[in-house]
Formats: sequence, structure tokens, C-alpha cells
Amino acid sequence: MGAVSLRVGNLDAMIAYYRDVVTLELQSHDGPVAVLGRGQTPLVILQHAPELTAAEPRSAGLYHTAILFDTQADLAAAVYSIGTKSPGTFTGSADHLVSQAFYFTDPEGNGIELYWDRDRTLWSWAHGQVEMASLYLDPNAFISEHMSAEPSEGRAIVGHVHLSVGDVASAREFYVNRLGFEATANFGPSALFVSAGGYHHHMAMNTWESSGSGKRRLALGLGEISIIVPSIDDIGALNERMTHYRVDTSHDGQTLAFDDPWANRIRVRSAEAATPVAAP
Repeated sequence: MGAVSLRVGNLDAMIAYYRDVVTLELQSHDGPVAVLGRGQTPLVILQHAPELTAAEPRSAGLYHTAILFDTQADLAAAVYSIGTKSPGTFTGSADHLVSQAFYFTDPEGNGIELYWDRDRTLWSWAHGQVEMASLYLDPNAFISEHMSAEPSEGRAIVGHVHLSVGDVASAREFYVNRLGFEATANFGPSALFVSAGGYHHHMAMNTWESSGSGKRRLALGLGEISIIVPSIDDIGALNERMTHYRVDTSHDGQTLAFDDPWANRIRVRSAEAATPVAAP
């Protein structure tokens, strides 16, 4: 997964939250667009859109952007920073068996998950489904156990993106049957987790707060999701696949863009493309 683009009303406040509280680095700030990440990896792209209003309650869109940390020490440092500088944005934590996760909401209501994965050899699979749960995880105990005074490279990536959608059956049809992800976990009619390459999930879709929602109107919040594939040839192959399924696409030779059934914008680019793309 590549950087997630967000349309924001107060660019300065959102930069300050992701930089000073979440501990991301401000990689670039060019007019209305700011890119934040770790090292050379962009994670969140903020697009200033003060003319827009907040999304309607219970609409489809972003449930959370999940940032995956290399080490528990780096994760603990970020959780400690948010807990001390903006404790009101903390919304929960859980041990998911495959990972340890902490949840927050940014100043404009966008969900954030910060997490660390256990080694893949410790994940349990049965009939193509990964075993996951939501067990109690004490954030203070996690910080006490894993905070480190040693300097770190601080590497992190967007591990997965979780969406709010109108119904799971349509999400499966689009993300599994058309886009080509594999289903890795099902939670009845309310949630679906999908991935490529045997990961626990690169994307998830749920109806917990958005059941029955239709297409999104233009509003603050999610601008664009970025998926990275190995090569330009993969972009061409995916364009052929989506055309076969009559999905409207925009293909410029370098990236392929399209909407899911709820007008969540997705842009696929190859690893050969060096720069992230901001939300339009």
C-alpha cells in the first residue's frame, strides 16, 4: 500500500498533528499539499480543501489508515507521543494475534491505526483464512515494556487501509472478484479483510458505521488510496482486467485510477514510479 491522501480543512493543524504528535516527518510542503512519512517513505498526503465540508454521518469512506512500524520500540515511542501530547485522540488498543494495534482519530475525524506485526511464522491459518481476534492490550504496559532510549531508523509503511462501505457483498465483488485481492478473513455480513501475497490484510471493508451507504459526495476526508504493484506491466494487466469487468478507469501509462462502488478513489502505480500522487 502507498500513501493515503486526505482532504483537510485546516492544513496547518493537520500537519502539526501528524508531525508533532504522531511523529511523522514533514517530507514536503508545496502550497496546498503536504507529504508526511518516515525516511524516504511517504505515508500521509494532506491536500488543503477549505471549501469542502465534513462528510455526512454514516457515509462510506475511510475507516482508518494503518501505519505499520518495524519495531515495537518505534511503535511504543509513537503511542507515547500521542498519549502525552493529544490523549483525547486515543480511541483504543487490541492484540489481534497477528499484530498489536493502537487506534486514534485525528483532529478532523480521520481514523488512524499504529501497529506492529508478529512474525508470519506465528500467524495461524485455516482453509485460507487467517486467525485474528481483538484481545485486551494495555497501552501503558506496552509503552513501559518497549520504550527504548536507543536511536532508531524509525522505518514505517502504510500496512493496510480500512474502509467504511455500504455492504460487504458488493465489496467482495469489487475487491476480490474484480480487483483481484484474496479474501483472508470474513466477519459475517459486516466486514471483509483482503490481501495479496499471504499478508493478513492489505485492505478491509466494514459496514459498522456505514451500512446501506451509497456513493460518497465530495467532502473532507479520504481523497485517494494508493496501491503499489511491482512493474508498469502489472499496471497494463490490471487495466485490461478492470476493462473486462467494465470498471471505468483513467490510465496515463504510469498509474491507473478508478473508483470503488462508493466513490472511494484508488490509484495503482508501479514501484518504478518514484513520487506519490496527491488527491485531485
